[in-house]
Amino acid sequence: MDFETIKAKADKYFMATYGRFNAAPEKGKSATLTDSEGRKYIDFTSGIGVNSLGYADAAWVDAVAGQASKLQHISNLYYNEPSALLAEKLCEMAGFEKVLFCNSGAEANECAIKIARKYSFDHYGEGRGKVITLVNSFHGRTMATLAATGQDVFHNYFFPFPEGFAYAEANNLDALKEAVDDTVCAVVMEPIQGEGGVMPLDKEYVKAAAEFLAQKDILLIFDEVQTGVGRTGKLYAWEHFGVKPDILTSAKGLGGGLPIGACLAGEKCANVLTKGTHGTTFGANPVVCAGALQVLERLTPEFLTKVRAKGEYFKSQLLKIDGIKSVRGEGLMLGAELERGTAADVAAKCVEKGLLVLTAKTLLRFLPPLVITYDEIDEGMEILKNVIENN
Repeated sequence: MDFETIKAKADKYFMATYGRFNAAPEKGKSATLTDSEGRKYIDFTSGIGVNSLGYADAAWVDAVAGQASKLQHISNLYYNEPSALLAEKLCEMAGFEKVLFCNSGAEANECAIKIARKYSFDHYGEGRGKVITLVNSFHGRTMATLAATGQDVFHNYFFPFPEGFAYAEANNLDALKEAVDDTVCAVVMEPIQGEGGVMPLDKEYVKAAAEFLAQKDILLIFDEVQTGVGRTGKLYAWEHFGVKPDILTSAKGLGGGLPIGACLAGEKCANVLTKGTHGTTFGANPVVCAGALQVLERLTPEFLTKVRAKGEYFKSQLLKIDGIKSVRGEGLMLGAELERGTAADVAAKCVEKGLLVLTAKTLLRFLPPLVITYDEIDEGMEILKNVIENN
């Protein structure tokens, strides 16, 4: 189908929950996409941080196709080899004791909240189930994760929201301490607030907060749905801070393009969830796990070093563009502040010229495939430069 036919069908039958750009990619390789009419796009988005190995990666395709040809689903009532191998690989690489696989970052965060509340109930009884998150955070679009999200713009329409959530200003230890009382069981942090505008947390704040919470046996949860799986040049961003959380959530890039979420628990929380206390029909799907296992096998120390190097190069090229005021972020998770114009306008014009970029509040946001080549970076930067400097 041509683009107009695709667009017409989608607009007719989809609920209008997305403001879509005028592009319909059909296939890709590495970080370069092509649509049905032959138009080419350099992708600085990787499906919002999902396609960590880019498009049509041969080893990933073989792993997924090979598993699909044998067993596509069996449920968690039985064991399956790909999920067992993935659980072992992820726990050992990330340094956690146990994992629960689900289907998205929001589900992983729901699981983390349930673990925190049950841990507190098991040790302290009722009345200690409040979860504190940070102002400007984003944790998902389910009812509970919307309530957990620390942005007022999301707290609308769907009343009543679940109770048991409070918010503290990021990088303000006094505000966190003031929010903590004897009803609190956990604090959730994104090491870098992605949807909130690519805002990294301060290292000293995170360290001091972790020490304070540990003294009170309040669990520290890191939402690494966007920062995880090599995105910042480390397997998980907590490594940049030297603070290991009690619970870590992961999704997006883990599946390499297929839907997966993971909730990882350290020793303190490894055995909190017991038979019947949580579940998921599609979690630990063997096809998805085969793809995720291939992603993890690629994330060697050498690979992550290359991600950090590409991130530095990407940042340096952004800062050369007249009209970009500043750049923040880590690895290949970057946000650029514009001196003029709006990020939404620039993103739309970039699509017209053959470049896909994201926005986050007033910033341009970049989450390219981890395998993006320097040539692809340069080609995309030239388009971005022309759009911004002529905007």
